[in-house]
Amino acid sequence: MTVTAVWRKVTSIQLTSGVDLGANLDQAELSIQSAVSSGEELLVIPENFDYLGCKEIQNIAEIEKSIGPARKFLAEQASKHKVWIVGGTIPVKEPSFSDLNDSNITSASCFVVDSKGVEVSCYRKMHLFDAQIDDAKGSYCESSEYSPGSSPVVVDTPIGRVGIAVCYDLRFPELFRYIVGQGAEIIVIPSAFTTKTGKAHWSLLLRARAVENLAYVVGANMGDRDHPKQPTWGGSAIIDPWGTIVSQLEGGPGVVVADIDLSYLSDLRNKMPVHKHRQFSVAKPLSSAE
Repeated sequence: MTVTAVWRKVTSIQLTSGVDLGANLDQAELSIQSAVSSGEELLVIPENFDYLGCKEIQNIAEIEKSIGPARKFLAEQASKHKVWIVGGTIPVKEPSFSDLNDSNITSASCFVVDSKGVEVSCYRKMHLFDAQIDDAKGSYCESSEYSPGSSPVVVDTPIGRVGIAVCYDLRFPELFRYIVGQGAEIIVIPSAFTTKTGKAHWSLLLRARAVENLAYVVGANMGDRDHPKQPTWGGSAIIDPWGTIVSQLEGGPGVVVADIDLSYLSDLRNKMPVHKHRQFSVAKPLSSAE
C-alpha cells in the first residue's frame, strides 16, 4: 500500500548567547526572522537563549515570574510570525503551569508558545547538570540555582505531538520512553551542551534517542565553541526516526530546517513495532517519584 507523505516544517535555531539579555534577544530575533521565510510551523530555541552565564538567576526568576522580557519576547515573536515556538529555558519562580508548591522554587522552564502568542504549556527541566567537566568552566552545579521539575510534557501542535526534554535530560532514556508512551511523535531538545561533552556525545545521543523511540528528534544547541568561560558545542540537528541526520550545523549561530513526514513515522512504527515488543520497564513510576 502506498503511504501518502504528510510533510511539516520544523526549525532548530542555534545561538551564541552571553550575559547581555538585549544582545541575546536581538540575535534570537534575527535568527527567527531568517528561519520563518520557508513556511516553518515550529521553531525550537536553545536552552539559556536569554540569560546564559548570568549570576543573578533568582532575581531574574522573580522578574520572569510575572511575564518578564524573555517570556514577552517569545509571545511577540510567535504572534508576529504566526509560528509555534519551543522557547529554550527561562528561569522562573512559580511557573504558570506549576506542579511545584514551594513559592521559593526556581525552575528552568521551557515554554511552548502557539502562533497567537499564548503560552500553552511549560516543561521544567527534570535532570539538573551537576558535573565536573575538563573545560574552561570546570564545575557545573545547576542544582545550586534550580530545582528539578517532576512532570514530563507532551503537547499537541500543528506538526504533531511534541515531547520536550532539555539538555542533560538527553542522557536519561527512560524519560524519552515515557513521553513516547504518551504519544510523542517528535521530541525537541533545547540544550547548551558543553564543547567537551558535545563533541563526544551530542550527535550520538540525539541519534540514539531517535532510533530507540522511532521518533523525530530536534536538537537546538548553543554553539559558541570558543567562549572563554563556558564553551558550547553547537551541532544543532534534526534526526529522523531511522537515526539519519537530516540536517546539522557546526559551530556558530544559524538555523537548521527540515521536513517532517508523520506518515513515514507511522509506517516505520507499524513495520517495526518496538514499543509493543517491550517485555519490561526499568523506569520508576511517576506516581512514586520523590
